[in-house]
Amino acid sequence: MAPAGDTSSFLAAVAAGADAVYVGLKHFSARMQATNFSISELAQLASLGRDRGTKTYVAMNTLVKPGDPESAGRLIERLQTNVKPNALIVQDLAMIPLARQAGFKGELHLSTLANLSHPAGLEVAKKLGATRVVVPRELNLDEVKLMADACPKDLDLEIFVHGALCHCVSGRCYWSSYLGGKSGLRGRCVQPCRRLYKQGKQDAERLFSCTDLSLDVLTKPLLDMPKVTAWKIEGRKKGPHYVYYTVRAYQMLRDNPNDAQAKKAAVDLLDQALGRPSSHSVFLPQRPFMPIQPKEETSSGRLVGEIKREQKKLYFQPREDLHPGDLIRVGYEDQPGHRTLSIRRRVPKRGRMDIPYSAKTPGPPLPTGTKIFLVDRRDPELVKLIRGLEAELALFPAPEPKESKFTPKWPKDAVRGKGRPENVLLFRLPPRGRVNGRAAYWLERASLGKVARGQTGRAQWWLPPVIWPDEDKKYRTLIKEAIKNGGREFVINSPWQAAYFEDRKNVVLVAGPFCNASNRFALQVLKELGCSSAIISPELSGEDTLELSRNTPLPLGLVIKGMWPFGLSRFLAESVRLDGPVKSPMHEVLFVRKYGQTNWLFPAWELDLSEEYKTLDRAGFKTFVTMIEEWPKDVPKPRRTSTFNWKLQLL
Repeated sequence: MAPAGDTSSFLAAVAAGADAVYVGLKHFSARMQATNFSISELAQLASLGRDRGTKTYVAMNTLVKPGDPESAGRLIERLQTNVKPNALIVQDLAMIPLARQAGFKGELHLSTLANLSHPAGLEVAKKLGATRVVVPRELNLDEVKLMADACPKDLDLEIFVHGALCHCVSGRCYWSSYLGGKSGLRGRCVQPCRRLYKQGKQDAERLFSCTDLSLDVLTKPLLDMPKVTAWKIEGRKKGPHYVYYTVRAYQMLRDNPNDAQAKKAAVDLLDQALGRPSSHSVFLPQRPFMPIQPKEETSSGRLVGEIKREQKKLYFQPREDLHPGDLIRVGYEDQPGHRTLSIRRRVPKRGRMDIPYSAKTPGPPLPTGTKIFLVDRRDPELVKLIRGLEAELALFPAPEPKESKFTPKWPKDAVRGKGRPENVLLFRLPPRGRVNGRAAYWLERASLGKVARGQTGRAQWWLPPVIWPDEDKKYRTLIKEAIKNGGREFVINSPWQAAYFEDRKNVVLVAGPFCNASNRFALQVLKELGCSSAIISPELSGEDTLELSRNTPLPLGLVIKGMWPFGLSRFLAESVRLDGPVKSPMHEVLFVRKYGQTNWLFPAWELDLSEEYKTLDRAGFKTFVTMIEEWPKDVPKPRRTSTFNWKLQLL
C-alpha cells in the first residue's frame, strides 16, 4: 500500500506497481497538510489505477464534529458515484453508518487512529461492519501474531512497515490540540513532539522526536500470517521519489523473501528514499530499539550539509551530488526562517552552492551550522515514467461534477434524564478523607485491592485508554473480580472494549472520553454497543459541545476539571526522567508518568471548565468528571489553567 498526497506521487505508486494507493480528499483527511485531491482529479487517477490493477483507498479518517455528518455523507455519495474507491479508511464511528446510508459499496477499514489495540476488540470491529483493521505502529512481532490469531473470519489486518513514527499512540494524542485547537484527530497536528525540549540542566534536545520506522528485512515473518493482508507505507506528505523507491523495495522483500541479493537491493533502495534515519523500533521483541535518539537527526529528509559563511554570503558543500530538480530544505521545520529550495544546476559532492538570502527573504537569516536536508529529487527515469502516465490520464476523462442531495437519517434523541447532575472524581487510588461526589477509579490491581468491598459497587470503574495485546487476559480478570466484589458501572475508553462486557447482562456501560465521541452518529453506535451514556471528549469547542447536547441519543457527560493528558505513548527516551519537569521552547512545562506499559504525558497545568458548569447544566449534561493525579514534587505548581478548545474554533 503506497501513500499519495498529490498526483505525481499517485502516478509514482502506479509506476512502481503498487497494489493499492491510499489518498485523502480536501476534507476529512488526517493529513490536511498534504495537497490532497478533488473528486474529479481522483476519479481520473482511480480509473487509471483500475486499468493498471492498482486499488484506490480513500482516507476519511478525521474526527467528525457535530455539524459534519451531512457534508461527510454527501462526500461519500459523490465518491461512490464518481470515483468508486475500493475502500474508505475511517477513524470516527459515525463514518460506518454514514457510508451505509450514502450507498457506499466498497470496504470499510478502521484507521490506526481508531486505536483498536487488543485482540478482543476485533470481534466488535467485525460486528460494526469493518473489513480491515490497521493495527498500532507500537506492536512487536509477537503482539501482531496475537492479533492475527484472534482475527475473525471476514476481517483482515494491515500493518505499517515503513515511514514516520509519532511519539504518541494514534488516536490518543491531544498535544497539538491542547496547545491551540490544531487537532491531530482532525488532521491538523503541528507536531509539537518534533520540537526541542529541555529537562534540568541538559541542553535542549528533541526528546520526543522519533526516527522513522523501517521493517525492511524483518517483514519476512509477516508472510506466515495470512490475516496480515496489507503492508502499509506511511508518507502522504512525501514526494514521488520516496513513494516509488519504498514501493519497489517492499515488493522485492515480499516477492523474494529468501533471496539475499534481493534483500540487499531492497535495503539499497530504501537508503535512496530520503526518509529520516530509521530503525526497526520495538518490532523485534527480543531486541527492541528505542526509536527516540535525542542526539540524532530526526528531521524529514536526508542530511546533506550545513550552512557556512563567507563574509556576508551563505553557502554549503553537499555530501553527495545534487541534481536539477532536487528539493532541499534549509533548516528544521520548526526553525524560524527555514525554507525549501529547488536545485537549478548540478552541484557535485563537496562542491559549493550559495544560499540566496536578501532583506526580502521571509524569516530571519539562518545561522552558521544550520542543517540542510535533501527532501525530494526528480530522477530522470522516474520523471519519464510519470509523464507517460500523465499522458494516459487523458484517456480517462473526469466525470461531470454532480451535486449530492444526500440527507442523513439522524438517530433519535434520548429522553432527557431528570435530577441533579452527578459529580465524578476519578482517582488512581482511594484518597484519604471524604470524597465530595461519586468516586471513580482506574481499573488496576492496586486500586481494586485497596477499595473497600462495600465501596466497590458504588464506585465507577474506568478502563485505560489503551490496552495492549498481551493485556487482554489481565483486564478480563480485573473486570471479573470487580463484578464479583459488587462493581456494576464501567467506563470503556475505546469502543472495542465493549467486547469485555458482551456476556455481562447486569453491568452499566459508559462510553468514556477517550472514545472521542463527538457527533450523534458515533453516540448512536456506542448506544448499540451497550452504552447507557457517554462522556464526550473535552477536545471539542464550546460551540460544538453545546450543539452536540441539543440532539443526542445518549445522556452526556464531560471532563470538566483536572489532569487531561497531552497524549499516551509506548516510547520514552532514556534521558527523560519520569515525574520531572520538561520545558518546551515556549516555556510550556510537561511531565511524564508511567502506568503499566504506557507513558502518560501531562501538561503541567490543569484543564478547568468550572466556569461553564451552569451553561453545561442548562444544556442537559448529566455527568461532570474531575481527573485527579498526584502532583509531582519536582514540578512547579501552575499559575494557569486551560479551557482546552472551549473558546477556540477546532479546525
